[in-house]
Amino acid sequence: MALIVDKHEKYVVVKLNEETFTNDNAPLLKSEFILLNSQGYRNIIMDLSMVKDCEDSQDLSCLLVGDRLCKKSNGHFLITGVNDSLEKIIEISGLDESLNFVAKLREAEDLIFMEEVEKDLLGGGAGDEDDEDDLDEEVK
Repeated sequence: MALIVDKHEKYVVVKLNEETFTNDNAPLLKSEFILLNSQGYRNIIMDLSMVKDCEDSQDLSCLLVGDRLCKKSNGHFLITGVNDSLEKIIEISGLDESLNFVAKLREAEDLIFMEEVEKDLLGGGAGDEDDEDDLDEEVK
């Protein structure tokens, strides 16, 4: 399977370098998500720009594994590079309602960078009301 993994400090980009999403590459992709998460990567960008078709919409369910792992680690799973025919399959399968799609790779990288900066500024507790209350008290 042609899988390109580009690791960065705060995120990793996984690119499926095949034209078709199949029941052969879906389990391998799922395993890669598990491996990356176990290595401490909580932000994964899935680049599907090379994928033109999908044999079975069930194969796309492996993306849910990546999403669950990232959410459990307080991170993000973003999908980019989806073409029109793949987008239709994603909509029919209902995955568009539970996964996060971004138009371009650069947008996904920027989104993760901004989220990580916010978490760093808030001491790792982005969205935690107690931390925000502590910051308000320190300002007063």
